[in-house]
Amino acid sequence: MRHALMLALLLAAALPAQAQLIPPDKAIAGASQEEWSKRWWHWAMSFEDEDSPVADSDGSLCASGQSGPVWFLAGTYGTKRTVRSCSIPAGKTLFFPLANFIAFPPDDEREACASLMLRAESATEAPAALVLDLNGKRFSGLDAHRQATKGCFLVAPDDDAPAAGNGYYVALGPLKRGRYTLNFGAILPSMSQAVTYTLDVK
Repeated sequence: MRHALMLALLLAAALPAQAQLIPPDKAIAGASQEEWSKRWWHWAMSFEDEDSPVADSDGSLCASGQSGPVWFLAGTYGTKRTVRSCSIPAGKTLFFPLANFIAFPPDDEREACASLMLRAESATEAPAALVLDLNGKRFSGLDAHRQATKGCFLVAPDDDAPAAGNGYYVALGPLKRGRYTLNFGAILPSMSQAVTYTLDVK
């Protein structure tokens, strides 16, 4: 009996770490995923260009500005695959975009919120591919994870013009200890991205 239990534990330890894909309509830490999509933009746009996790080429900036139960991952600029490594505390839920877009009014001009929302929606229409792969497990049904901001919002406290966001966001977790290889991205008519993370969860 003891040997069987030890064998079961050893086999469990040898299995690759996995994480649950959270349904898009399920709240995380008391907030909707639409709200988390706005918080992702607050986080992503709170950095100067040279310090931005979105521009990060290797993952060295992945812990910047992170706090609380949700850990944001960044997409990337351009279409070339970006490969990053990142250490994350256990118990965090990942939240990140497969592809997303934010619409701002033109400089020194006003634009109605309805128009901004329509521009953000148009930019994220008709994906040719949405990709989410964790330790070799490919997830499907990702079209359902589209989140559009309900109305417009201020990205930064000192902004004087609201913006509207739209995109495909996923939430994975909470993460158990282990190593994860995460591939994600999308191909849309107006944009594409491909990102690989090696995540050490400790």
